[in-house]
Amino acid sequence: MRTELKDQLAALHAELARTRSADDPELRQQLIVVLGDITRLLGKPTTAGEHSSLIEQLDALAVRFEADHPSLGTAIRQVVDALAKAGI
Repeated sequence: MRTELKDQLAALHAELARTRSADDPELRQQLIVVLGDITRLLGKPTTAGEHSSLIEQLDALAVRFEADHPSLGTAIRQVVDALAKAGI
């Protein structure tokens, strides 16, 4: 499951790189921070509260990106799904 999650994170990073024209630089920065948090948390034990907070942040970001950047919103949702499958 961790391999699938890492693959989804890589795909999300690639989609984010392709979406350079995002209208809201602050929103992009939030996503970059959350992705960094996920990557960091994969390397160490974490609490359920940390996982829940990240999932909530990703869900909120997916909703915000879906209207203007549907492929990025989809990529975020795929990461959320992979996190759920990995038990995170």
